[in-house]
Amino acid sequence: MSDLSYMEKLLDGVEVEWKELWQVTTWDKKFNAVEREKQPNVIKYHYFLAKDLKSLALENGDVKLLTTNSSDIWTSEELAGDKISEGEIIAIPWGGNPIIQYYKGKFVTTDNRIATSTDKKILSNKFLYYYLLSKIDLVSSFYRGSGIKHPSMYDVLHISIPIPPLNVQTEIVRILDAFTELTAELTAELVARKQQYAYYRDQLLTFEEGEVDWKALGSLAENLDSKRKPITSGLRESGSIPYYGASGIVDYVKDYIFDGDYLLISEDGANLTARNTPIAFSISGKNWVNNHAHVLKFETYAERRYVEYYLNSIELTPYISGAAQPKLNQKNLNSIKIPSPSLKEQERIVAILDKFDTLTTSLTEGLPREIELRQQQYEYYRELLLSFPKAEVADHD
Repeated sequence: MSDLSYMEKLLDGVEVEWKELWQVTTWDKKFNAVEREKQPNVIKYHYFLAKDLKSLALENGDVKLLTTNSSDIWTSEELAGDKISEGEIIAIPWGGNPIIQYYKGKFVTTDNRIATSTDKKILSNKFLYYYLLSKIDLVSSFYRGSGIKHPSMYDVLHISIPIPPLNVQTEIVRILDAFTELTAELTAELVARKQQYAYYRDQLLTFEEGEVDWKALGSLAENLDSKRKPITSGLRESGSIPYYGASGIVDYVKDYIFDGDYLLISEDGANLTARNTPIAFSISGKNWVNNHAHVLKFETYAERRYVEYYLNSIELTPYISGAAQPKLNQKNLNSIKIPSPSLKEQERIVAILDKFDTLTTSLTEGLPREIELRQQQYEYYRELLLSFPKAEVADHD
């Protein structure tokens, strides 16, 4: 769509009015810093403590549990009882990390600040949601405090918002909803593919007793730990060569100590038990590795990737020492038993898992990349569609 011509056509010569948020919204309580005349009415809700709210969680519920973070938790009318609220609302958390939430229907809430359009014939709640979402950086700047941050509601209620004709709001919401739905569909597909990937990985890497030989990892690869060289950050000379630690690249340096294809395995760190990122990961080309990652070299691509997939799929707690500072030392690493089918079978397994891996994790050609592109496209059009001419006298934010 042509940027200016589309917006000009959408507005059809109508001048956009700007109002401050207090003029067009009704909130859940009166705020001390805001003049009384700016909040003639409130809509009160029952607030749950966060722990009490989550105790109501129920699978396949039809009442939204409105937490102070992005979540998909539900309960039932029976469990929520007379504490249920219903409506079309926008919520921001009273404490914590600022987010903008939209919901329409039955809900129970913890301590959110909740707003709704005072007159839906003038301001659409969904349009309000998308506009505030586009101003999340501004809203975030109103959250203050040394511990848990809370919003300055005076500043929030004095945000200026454009009020185009309702038909224009409806069209903008329709376009942005379409982008949001597409991203949601892609995200749901990614979740399904990850589940499928995990299922096939477990199937492919599970063997019956006596079906294959089991070999100690130390007999399958050459360990190059003795060639590692840690360099403190102050002594590193900047360059283009990746400098690896336990969980990936931590810096770029001028020189290298390895050149080729290797499997790095975390030697220490909380991730050995948390497993937030893979503890085994392949690298290629010139690189430098510090003493927080083991360096293994294999004869073939298939063997390296097979071991990588296997290590990332199993529980390693029996091989890890240290509670406060988890460590997978070289002796324990070498003793890990690996099922070892024929090279041809390893190649077959790796070929299948590589396809799933690309689809579910690749930032250049998989679903994550597709989702990123759609998100960028959505944000571009959101900024375009919500950028209205603004009168200087209304320029409050």
